[in-house]
Amino acid sequence: ADFNYGADDYDAEGNEEPKALPEGSETMPYIDESPTMSPQLSARGQESGDGVSPTPTDGLSTGGERDAGKGLEMRKLVLSGFLASEEIYINQLEALLLPMKPLKATATTSQPVLTLQQIETIFYKIQDIYEIHKEFYDNLCPKVQQWDSNITMGHLFQKLASQLGVYKAFVDNYKIALETAEKCSQSNYQFQKISEELKVKGPKDSKESHTSVTMEALLYKPIDRVTRSTLVLHDLLKHTPSDHPDYPLLQDALRISQNFLSSINEDIDPRRTAVTTPKGETRQLIKDGFLVELSEGSRKLRHVFLFTDVLLCAKLKKTAVGKHQQYDCKWYVPLADLVFPSPEESEHCPQVHVIPDHELEDMKMKISAIKSEVQKEKANKGQSRAIERLKKKMFENEFWLLLNSPAIPFRIHNRNGKSYLFLLSSDYERSEWREAIQKLQKKDLQAFVLSSVELQVLTGSCFKLRTVHNIPVTSNKDDDESPGLYGFLHVIVHSAKGFKQSANLYCTLEVDSFGYFVSKAKTRVFRDTTEPQWNEEFEIELEGSQSLRILCYEKCYDKTKLNKDNNEIVDKIMGKGQIQLDPQAVQTKNWHMDVIEMNGIKVEFSMKFTSRDMSLKRTPSKKQTGVFGVKISVVTKRERSKVPYIVRQCIEEVEKRGIEEVGIYRISGVATDIQALKAVFDANNKDILVMLSDMDINAIAGTLKLYFRELPEPLLTDRLYPAFMEGIALSDPAAKENCMMHLLRSLPDPNLITFLFLLEHLKRVAEKEPINKMSLHNLATVFGPTLLRPSEGESKGHLTLASDIWSHDVMAQVQVLLYYLQHPPISFTELKRNTLYFSTDV
Repeated sequence: ADFNYGADDYDAEGNEEPKALPEGSETMPYIDESPTMSPQLSARGQESGDGVSPTPTDGLSTGGERDAGKGLEMRKLVLSGFLASEEIYINQLEALLLPMKPLKATATTSQPVLTLQQIETIFYKIQDIYEIHKEFYDNLCPKVQQWDSNITMGHLFQKLASQLGVYKAFVDNYKIALETAEKCSQSNYQFQKISEELKVKGPKDSKESHTSVTMEALLYKPIDRVTRSTLVLHDLLKHTPSDHPDYPLLQDALRISQNFLSSINEDIDPRRTAVTTPKGETRQLIKDGFLVELSEGSRKLRHVFLFTDVLLCAKLKKTAVGKHQQYDCKWYVPLADLVFPSPEESEHCPQVHVIPDHELEDMKMKISAIKSEVQKEKANKGQSRAIERLKKKMFENEFWLLLNSPAIPFRIHNRNGKSYLFLLSSDYERSEWREAIQKLQKKDLQAFVLSSVELQVLTGSCFKLRTVHNIPVTSNKDDDESPGLYGFLHVIVHSAKGFKQSANLYCTLEVDSFGYFVSKAKTRVFRDTTEPQWNEEFEIELEGSQSLRILCYEKCYDKTKLNKDNNEIVDKIMGKGQIQLDPQAVQTKNWHMDVIEMNGIKVEFSMKFTSRDMSLKRTPSKKQTGVFGVKISVVTKRERSKVPYIVRQCIEEVEKRGIEEVGIYRISGVATDIQALKAVFDANNKDILVMLSDMDINAIAGTLKLYFRELPEPLLTDRLYPAFMEGIALSDPAAKENCMMHLLRSLPDPNLITFLFLLEHLKRVAEKEPINKMSLHNLATVFGPTLLRPSEGESKGHLTLASDIWSHDVMAQVQVLLYYLQHPPISFTELKRNTLYFSTDV
């Protein structure tokens, strides 16, 4: 039951009875934060021989004090009363601290009364609070005793208010402290005796030397004290002329104290942020989430909170088990001072160091490998310790990925000079943050500076208010949560309507994988239209995905706005929308049509999903005409060629005009274009060359990959697959070289010659890596599984889960191709000549 406490037991002389706690008060007390009137100073003051009635008269309590002397006399009265109660409070804290030392001493012996952890919990922050008040009392006491009208003490109250953060920590721990004390009393008779009778020293001039109080009652005192100080500040302000040097200091101390009181009453309704803004309005949390900040050249994961008038960037502090987690504020920018730098201004900002794709791909494979190990352990009813260890490793790897994959800059600038840089993996999220901030900036906002306590209170409220609790990694998911979809999503972006005026328009598609969103596909730009008709099909790989996002942009051709930072997206977002990928609805063989509405714009699209195990099947062609799905030996024999025509033509075209294309072979071409090229090659149409020269280069690269993917058996053959896996695992370089060369020699001639032809082409592509961003590793990742993955019949033996395919085998397939790509040039004739070196049979 919540209970109130406020102005009771407060009189001019501080005659305060130590008050026992009400029954059933385990719950966190609710603090009366709005003293609407100051408590009347009680008439008992007269009995103590002061002779001045401390009851404020009307004349004294008005703002313009008619008699400043009387007002200052009232201040002395209020202060001396407060000082007396401060002495009692310090004695109470001392009484609470008294048993702490002997308890600590026994904690390390063979017969401890309490453990060190229990002592730390019960007496948490009491020592700090005692020191703060002792210093305050020692400084205030001489001022009150040698009173004169020029005395100032506002700075002492301001300092006291600035240290309220210690009380925040005490309040957060209060409930646990009480529970711990209660449990320890029940289980330990010695401690029960101690906690039932703590001796509190009486005031200096009192007849009573000691009073006995319970520990529970004393633990309540610090909470009581904050309200007490706030009430005193009210009274002092009332009796301080507004032109007195203390007036602004006391005003500041009162504002800080009231904000603090509101913040610790947050438990009642966590969405109600009762922290007042400088204009006196309530500050509310609008949006929060995890973002990567580039700070002093390194990437840091931050939790960012957007309030009604301020953006606060925090990090979660490391805390001991059982303690409340807390945020640490790294910086904040009042929205009145926040601006987004234009792309031109961003040119002077630090360049973003982008992690090479192959490192990210490597990490994804490691994560997938650990995932399948976890599945195996669970299936075999493995030890929970082993599973926990794997999950910890997975979390570390996913955390690395989350930190290192974002590359889209989101810059925040404070008008007063400081700039901050976040990196996001999704432009959708960047625009959500930007729009939320801009919406709030439409209001009349004022600039301000938060005092250290206000900042502490605001940062303290973050933990209760946050809506995003966990870092978005899959290892944080519960076992019963949907794992998402693995496989290929085919999406056709048809058209869009609802644009007010003609523009150059295109769409991008984002899906979530490994816990965060990334852009996976982009339509061509449809120029100068209000109703773009793209009708483009994309094949998007899903890695545990649950959502699809579509963003619609207006292309910017203005040279002055194009940024040198190649990750800066300067095109304007016209609309954005998101749909959940429902496994039941998506997993049908038929196309499923849908519409996403955004800002009055409607984008039509269709999609269908193929699970990974279905998409990895090699299906031999029933027909022996054409080239796709037909054995390579059949095709080369029919064509009387050493390398299939399709391979030669595609490679020639890529080398002619695609070798400097960013992401060549990695970025998927439009599926409809690839299907058109497939049909032309299958029909051996004489228009092939004309069509190739007109076709988008990514579609040609995609056709080459599709050809190898659809071979009825992999280019490096089913028969040799186990030997390739063993060879790549050898540690001795000489043995590995022997084995890997022998395996090539064992391939049928058409396969070997085609493989060597492709190998030299891929090396030439990688030479242009500074321009096309495709390293040997990137190319091995794209082509390894395509050239090595066994056909259906072969793979049955050593594959279980669809996600298993994805882990160990794929990594090894990539490594095999990478080995040959990094090897000095291999010539067909040299290979054949060197057979005598090898006698090992496969």
